Amino acid sequence: MPIGCGDVAVMPGDVVVGDGEGVVVIPRRIAEDVIAAAHEQGQREDFIRSKIQQGASILGVYPPDEQTLREYEEWKRGHARC
Repeated sequence: MPIGCGDVAVMPGDVVVGDGEGVVVIPRRIAEDVIAAAHEQGQREDFIRSKIQQGASILGVYPPDEQTLREYEEWKRGHARC
């Protein structure tokens, strides 16, 4: 049965995710796309963090330029998270 929570409609089957900073409600029909995008963003942030920790300048790394994006695609093939 649909409910309202914090001025947000929550429908049966919606994905509800929360942490210490807040809660999001993801409609069931787009949940897989949101999960895939979040996974990709997490991988990209891991890559960027590793470059900066290795001494790279943030310029061109964040936001990533074309060279950084090519390096990221190579890195991703060897470091994919489950």
